[in-house]
Amino acid sequence: MNQETSRRDFIKTAGLGMAGAGIAGTLPATPTPGQAPKKKVELAIATITCDGFGDLNFERAFEVIPKLPYKNVEFNCWYARNLTPSGIQSIKDRCKQHKLTPVCVQGSSFGAQGNIIKDVTHKLWNMEAARQLGCKRVKFTGAGRGSEGGLDAVIKVLKELAPAAEEMGMLILVENHANNNLENIEDYDKVFSAIASPNVGMCMDNAHFNGANVDLFKVVDRFHSRILHIDLKDTERMGIHKVVRYGEGVTDNAGVVEKMLAHGYEGYLLIEMAPPQNQDTLEADLMKAYTLFKKYEK
Repeated sequence: MNQETSRRDFIKTAGLGMAGAGIAGTLPATPTPGQAPKKKVELAIATITCDGFGDLNFERAFEVIPKLPYKNVEFNCWYARNLTPSGIQSIKDRCKQHKLTPVCVQGSSFGAQGNIIKDVTHKLWNMEAARQLGCKRVKFTGAGRGSEGGLDAVIKVLKELAPAAEEMGMLILVENHANNNLENIEDYDKVFSAIASPNVGMCMDNAHFNGANVDLFKVVDRFHSRILHIDLKDTERMGIHKVVRYGEGVTDNAGVVEKMLAHGYEGYLLIEMAPPQNQDTLEADLMKAYTLFKKYEK
């Protein structure tokens, strides 16, 4: 049995290639619910905007988000119970109850420590969780700069995941963070030079790029065809990633969105003011974000 046959058999056995019409092979021409925006560009909101970094089982998110006009939700599944069969079913049931649509699963970061098997299987299970929730996007950032095998380990994992993503019709969103193995233009040059798959692309986190002293518009100019997801949040100043309310920092989110739209961007604009700046004003802050960026839906 050759390597390609073994890989395909594993995916089928794991249930990753058996999600029904349109999952195996390349991305289907007609989007299915949760896979892509009904419009070409839509707003979404991350659970982290409500829950922060704590293990709240999304209780705060399901309390706040249904009160707001957002319908698309990215789930930050960083804790074990979020990814168990019962945890996935709980997310699904509560979304149905509140008429919310899961659009992305964000898992914990790449971190191979010289042995990629745990990282590959973890990311594959996140892809299966996304499939069960009806969405086709998973997101991961890197570990701290120079740690956990560095950028080379990230690339090794992505090389294993890319064929599975293509078979599942799943998009793997590789997110930048300040002080991270995925931090700057040079890092993404290396990733995309090694990974040509259209199912692997960038989640552009505007505030984190500013926090790493990276020019947002140079990122757009260089990678606009590989940017598949945009995280909108504001950082206090260049070179420091410190999240503030929209409009109180230096991040030109509107400028990035407008430039990406001029390049034909299709995907989600994700509200990710995290951690929440003030629980007392949280709903008003998130409503302000909706008002600021709603005009870009199309």
